[in-house]
Amino acid sequence: MTTTPDRACLLLAALLVASPTITESADTSAAGTTATGPALVVGQPVVVRGNATGVLSARDVLTSVDVLSGSVVARENVANSWELFGHLPGTMLTEFRQGTTSGKFSFRGFNGEGEINAVKLLIDGIPSNSNDGNMPYIDAIFPLDIASIEAVRGTNDARYGLHNIAGNANIATRIGGDYLTTRASYGSFASRDAQFAAGMENGGWSQNYFVGYRKSQGYRDHAEAEKASFAGKWFYGPEEGRYRVGLIARHYYIDAEEPGYLTARDSRTDPTRSYAFSATDGGEREVNQLSAHLDADLGNRLSLTTKAYLNRFDDQRWVKFSAGVSQQERDTNESHQGILSTLTYRAASTSTGSFSLQAGFNYERQQNTSLRFNTNQRIRQTQTRAQDFDFDNVGVYVQGVFEPTRQIKVIPAYRVDKVFGDFTNGLTGRTFAVNDYGLIQQPKLSVVYAPLDTMSFYGNWGKSFQVGVGAAAYKITRVDDLKPSINTGWEFGVKFTPVPWLDGRVALWRQVATDEARRKLNDPSNDSENIGRTRRQGIDLQFSARPTDQATLWAAYSRQYSRIVQAETSLPASQGKEIDHVPHYLFASGADFEVTPVLRVSAWVNAQGDYYLERTNSTGRFGRHFLVNLGAAYKAAKDLTLEFQVRNVTDQYYEYVWHDGTQSLHSPGDKRAFFGAATLNF
Repeated sequence: MTTTPDRACLLLAALLVASPTITESADTSAAGTTATGPALVVGQPVVVRGNATGVLSARDVLTSVDVLSGSVVARENVANSWELFGHLPGTMLTEFRQGTTSGKFSFRGFNGEGEINAVKLLIDGIPSNSNDGNMPYIDAIFPLDIASIEAVRGTNDARYGLHNIAGNANIATRIGGDYLTTRASYGSFASRDAQFAAGMENGGWSQNYFVGYRKSQGYRDHAEAEKASFAGKWFYGPEEGRYRVGLIARHYYIDAEEPGYLTARDSRTDPTRSYAFSATDGGEREVNQLSAHLDADLGNRLSLTTKAYLNRFDDQRWVKFSAGVSQQERDTNESHQGILSTLTYRAASTSTGSFSLQAGFNYERQQNTSLRFNTNQRIRQTQTRAQDFDFDNVGVYVQGVFEPTRQIKVIPAYRVDKVFGDFTNGLTGRTFAVNDYGLIQQPKLSVVYAPLDTMSFYGNWGKSFQVGVGAAAYKITRVDDLKPSINTGWEFGVKFTPVPWLDGRVALWRQVATDEARRKLNDPSNDSENIGRTRRQGIDLQFSARPTDQATLWAAYSRQYSRIVQAETSLPASQGKEIDHVPHYLFASGADFEVTPVLRVSAWVNAQGDYYLERTNSTGRFGRHFLVNLGAAYKAAKDLTLEFQVRNVTDQYYEYVWHDGTQSLHSPGDKRAFFGAATLNF
């Protein structure tokens, strides 16, 4: 039986009231402390310290912001941290479940296939995408080390340029504080997880350490994975708080098998199966991040924030998607170095209101190598790719915040980006220049109007951009320079708090792109193809309630549509068709109930509609699911909490599906799974 969105809402109401609440941010700024601030927080309120000075918070400035607090994250049993984004409204999870390439999140009508990676990922404010926009660095972050996750949807955020097509997400890890916490869990598929986090503060110095380890056999055959992560964070700031300097180092390693994809028939009759030709598929991945941080007050109203970083990504993977093709070895090595600097001026409030001005600069230099070989059981036969390419990005922006009255906030912004680089084909020895995209100009505007303390209307408009990734950024097959693809988006919404225990938001949005391009995922030349002019649009509905001190309830429903409104001449059959792998709806909800002071029970739901597999929409729709999860937490002692979770309670079959041009290929998701965990605070 399929479950429609309406039935989903009825079923949720009948459930034991479930999971974390969406509450007001405890931000110290005006926008965060009133009911009219457009940002919503999933979980316990997030306190932003020192917000009267320093860089402007996204929750102060931007209008479509969602925050997932560490109180929700820390108690999750997940194989991969990208799964945590399933708690955020309007966010889609793409679950490949293929070893080191396990999946990722996306939003605003973009899919997670890797063809167009439209979300800028940051970790502690450090850019953390690979060259193609994918998110391998997210795997280095384990739940116990996360303080909060902040997602900004739309085209109106001027802080970032590259990969910031549909918005961005920042994972803030735990920095500062005095704590010592360990968490161990065991569950289905022989899944073992151990995490240790420690924080120490003394005389202006703070140290934070994290160690994480996970090993699992996986639901399917030939799906064993073992991963480990380490992080150290050292910061110093004098007691008067005029500046703070710090260093963050992070290392992650994974060794994993890949079960491969199944035919439609086998995925239903034997979903745990892995074909014999996938027996040597798998890979190893290592990521390293090193960053230096400076926050300084240059005066009573002027502050500076600067971050410098070095990211290293090394990946070796072997894959064979079907019996009739060769196994491939895919080697990727990337080194990204960069700096981000922001200067913020906060003018004194006057009778005409308040004013803040922020100016920012970023520079990123990438040195990338991409190799591919045809192999037989990991033994190289022929080389099909040898690419070495530099890709540099420079961006500047200015953003103002005007509050002429307590009810009105206007945020105009302007950003300009430029890219540089060159490309060498190691198989031919030829070198090519990057496309001269020119100065990529991106005006933006956000407005908030709060006629009542319990209601605010907001709107935003802006442009973001997409340029080529991999070989597609360079003039290899053409003489003329390409233009960037420009995304123009808008959003109108209302946030309301009619009574203190009820909180909600409704928003309409649209995003239109010119000359949109997508990566050819299995292309030896590492190129892209133009798909034409596209339009994505939708409506987001979110609410939360706390009817009693013991119960919380939240729900988020997004209806979205994506179209190719003007197809590229190479595929006229895609004219007017839907973009692949974009479901019509996304639904997430849950509730929490405190049975006694020491016992909490919860449930949460994730659901989505089905999607087409390719641009002509001629190979069927797949991917619909409705997953129910239950949990309980018992405080056995003052510092010891025991937890139990059941994921996919109804044992529903669900899957990720793609089309290789001849057939659909299926990756079944995990069936019903049980997990137990113990968390100890010393």
